[in-house]
Amino acid sequence: MTGLLDVKGVSRCFGGLKAVNDVSFRVEKGEIFGLIGPNGAGKTTLFNLISGLTPVSGGILSYDGVPLNSLPPHKVARLGIGRTFQNIRLFKGLSALENVKIARHSRTRAGLWGSVFGFPASHREEQEVKQRAGEILALVGLDNRADELASSFSYGDQRRLEIARALALEPRLLLLDEPAAGMNSAEKHGLTQFIREIRDRFNLTILLIEHHVPLVMGLCDRIAVLNFGELIALGPPAEVQKDPSVIEAYLGGD
Repeated sequence: MTGLLDVKGVSRCFGGLKAVNDVSFRVEKGEIFGLIGPNGAGKTTLFNLISGLTPVSGGILSYDGVPLNSLPPHKVARLGIGRTFQNIRLFKGLSALENVKIARHSRTRAGLWGSVFGFPASHREEQEVKQRAGEILALVGLDNRADELASSFSYGDQRRLEIARALALEPRLLLLDEPAAGMNSAEKHGLTQFIREIRDRFNLTILLIEHHVPLVMGLCDRIAVLNFGELIALGPPAEVQKDPSVIEAYLGGD
């Protein structure tokens, strides 16, 4: 049996350090799946393995039955995997609309020469890119700020813009790396609703890393817990939060 994302015995070594060690789990279509653990547990490394930024040392990663191990990031994205980053990576000197358009261009066909020579097909495609980018900004509540520079946005709105840019890739699997980082309580509550909305509206499967445990417990269908690169718990939130190994990993032995 396979899910949309299958992680089978995956490892990543940096010299003698095993950042991810023999991790296995499956993410089903339509799930909101949480990946939690203390700092240094290997969560972001695992995201980097899935998205092609870091090569796998051992094991098998597959997306909808397609092996990911040897694919570079741009090919992973074309398969239908989008992601955000722990440290926001927007083009701060560009507008919100331009940020989303850049991502949307990965789905165009006219290419560089079509844009240079102004071919009709290229012009039509550019208009379609602009229209779709505007629609995505509207869906995340930023259409009234389309022409504003990304640098002028609040932290919470920058997070929304980064998610909008990821959505422009038309992903089926969306990886969110600490989307609530730096947000206040009200923003975190709004983020929870927002993630559910985009999952339903875009028919997404979502895999997220998050340190705010109450948010994860209230949002996710299932949760995997990493500690020192190893999987120590996997299951529904109600089971995971009672697991002695999880309690020890977060609170210490005694």
